[in-house]
Amino acid sequence: MALMNRVLVKVLPIFPRSFIYLFAQRYIAGETLDDAIRVSHQLNGQGMWVTMDVLGENITRLEEARAAKDACLRVLDAIDKNNVQGNISIKLTQMGLKIDKEACIDHVHEIVERARSYSNFVRIDMEDSSCTDDTIEICLRMREVYDRVGTVIQAYLKRSVDDVKELASKGVNLRICKGIYDEPPEIAYKDRNEIRENFMRLVNIMMDHRVYVAIATHDKVLIDQSYQEISRRQLKKEAYEFQMLLGVAERLRGKIVSDGHHLRVYVPFGQHWYPYSIRRMKENPQLAGYIVQNLFKRMFRRF
Repeated sequence: MALMNRVLVKVLPIFPRSFIYLFAQRYIAGETLDDAIRVSHQLNGQGMWVTMDVLGENITRLEEARAAKDACLRVLDAIDKNNVQGNISIKLTQMGLKIDKEACIDHVHEIVERARSYSNFVRIDMEDSSCTDDTIEICLRMREVYDRVGTVIQAYLKRSVDDVKELASKGVNLRICKGIYDEPPEIAYKDRNEIRENFMRLVNIMMDHRVYVAIATHDKVLIDQSYQEISRRQLKKEAYEFQMLLGVAERLRGKIVSDGHHLRVYVPFGQHWYPYSIRRMKENPQLAGYIVQNLFKRMFRRF
């Protein structure tokens, strides 16, 4: 069945986008900012924070980068206006990194300045390894303007221990995650246990430096190990948070909150929901099988 689900993921593009959207909704807040605000308020009501993200990667024109920047500014305005307990995350390629680095920096600077006006936080997401150095550099440059800027480090990259040591020594708020991009074995761990071990190594470095860490995982093994480290160090709740994706491991995220820990949910939204949803399904092939089963059920109901 697992093999069949992986095969189904590869053929998902043949299905109508409108049909896939029915099942993609668990992973996205919707297509509009109003949708994102509504979902964010629901999560806030459940005792969870949010980080809002405007979907849309792989832009090809600076006009698209400027539009994405403007959309992020509107998100920050809406967070403040609607009293949302949340912040924003941005991707540098969406801001024009691969087209014009200086223009990208200008766009990020404008977002950071708007966040500063609201005393809010900006998370600069990490993308594939071709962006790692630029992401760290731009994060550090933005922190010269406003210290409530952080980034993300991926545990499957072999360089990440050195990166975390450097950034933690500078007090940079980091999200630690496993990583999702397909990287070569020369630079990335491929074994699940090696990635888990490195994940906890990075979390421990952050905790040792007493720097705020966002523990981003749905892996109960890593969550349990993080619990142990939090307890052993007697960390206060203000020193860390857990993070999860919208629509994933909902029971587990509820347990984290009921256990007394801060938890933040990633709330993506926008017109570019399709590529993001397909990526989520590739990470969870079982969902693809569920989609096809429901498609056939609907077909048989017609006869």
